[in-house]
Amino acid sequence: MIRLLRLLCLVAVLVLACAAPAAAHNVSAGADLRIAQTIAGMEVTVVIKGTTRVPGPLRIGVIAFEPAAAVPIDLRVRSVEDGRAVTGVARPALQDPHYTELRVERTGPHELTLRAGDEVAVVPFRVLVEREPWTEFLIYGGFFVAGLLLVGGLLTGALARPGRAMAVSGGAAVGVTVAVMAIVFEPMLPAGPPDGAAPVVTSQARGRPFVQGRVETVPARPAAGEEFTVRVDLVDGSTGRPVDDLAVHHEALAHVVVTSADGRFFRHVHPLRTAPGRLEVRLRAERPGAYVTHVELEREDSGGQLLTGRFSVGGEADPASLGGGAATSADGATPGTGREPGAPPRMSPAEPVVGRPVTVEVDAPGPVRPWLGMGGHVIVRSQDGDFLGHVHEMGSGGSRLRFTFSFPEAGRYLAWAQYALADRIVTVPFTVDVAEAAR
Repeated sequence: MIRLLRLLCLVAVLVLACAAPAAAHNVSAGADLRIAQTIAGMEVTVVIKGTTRVPGPLRIGVIAFEPAAAVPIDLRVRSVEDGRAVTGVARPALQDPHYTELRVERTGPHELTLRAGDEVAVVPFRVLVEREPWTEFLIYGGFFVAGLLLVGGLLTGALARPGRAMAVSGGAAVGVTVAVMAIVFEPMLPAGPPDGAAPVVTSQARGRPFVQGRVETVPARPAAGEEFTVRVDLVDGSTGRPVDDLAVHHEALAHVVVTSADGRFFRHVHPLRTAPGRLEVRLRAERPGAYVTHVELEREDSGGQLLTGRFSVGGEADPASLGGGAATSADGATPGTGREPGAPPRMSPAEPVVGRPVTVEVDAPGPVRPWLGMGGHVIVRSQDGDFLGHVHEMGSGGSRLRFTFSFPEAGRYLAWAQYALADRIVTVPFTVDVAEAAR
């Protein structure tokens, strides 16, 4: 009996010692992957549904946020490991997307190519399938061994002999005990990585370094009214190689905010990955002047990062674009900016002070639907463009949105509240004057 107890203790130790490590960052089998993209003038979210078996179907849909988003998007899914590819077509839909079903033959790294018009994006992702828990082997194996010993003992008459009966009973007890212990300990063990997950990197225990980013426009000096490209090149400073391990955060590989110096121009867009370490998005500015670009991104195992770039737009303004107000006014819509007429947001306290939380309330004209995983966004920029802040709706629900923000310095700030209705994204510009704290 003492030997049996020692054996059971050894089994318990082995069960705990063999626990698999937790799944890697940003990896979840069975969960949908949602990636925002600004492509062919459309703001869309690509949804890759989680799959439960491979070989098997992979469903991909595209959710649009504007009624004009009717351009079909060609899809191509390619396995990085064997090069096998399948193709299909997705049509953006405002509410419930029609999912295109493609067949994948294996788990692991894949690339989703999106093509709309002459724009192409290549989105890396992984096909993940949950592995069967290894403890099931112990559970079923333990009961099987116990049953086999008991049945075998009865058939051979071993139970008629005390010595053999003790051995058979002890073996059956061990099998049952192993199975029961596996059942008891299974909820306490961390889940192992799914099939197809990336290898766990142990050489960078302290995380990867921040990226070195270059933000530029193509052409270098865009002309007012003409399309140009904002290009972001990401490089690892320690190796000089392109950085291609961005984590999807807030349903995008990166968030790009482009504003004019006076705040009349505002775009919050989501660039396309056109090559390893390269992100691009096409824009059009109707006014000449100075512009600033802010890029929010997150490298896996590194944390969030903000890159900044500046450029100038030349030429002459389009007369039709001169009627819009600056960010100091929200009483009229400006064509091409996504701004909506309506009452400006309310702030509490009405006169913000440095370092103290301010609550911003925005009334939407109808039910709000999630965009980028949130009910709404407030983006704040200092007047000189050196600072950018980004906060999310507090989850109050309904058509009244609430945000909380603390301003780092005194001065004037340009701000934009954004939310999505059933058929469009609404942008409400406003300004905030922040005073110094009383001494």
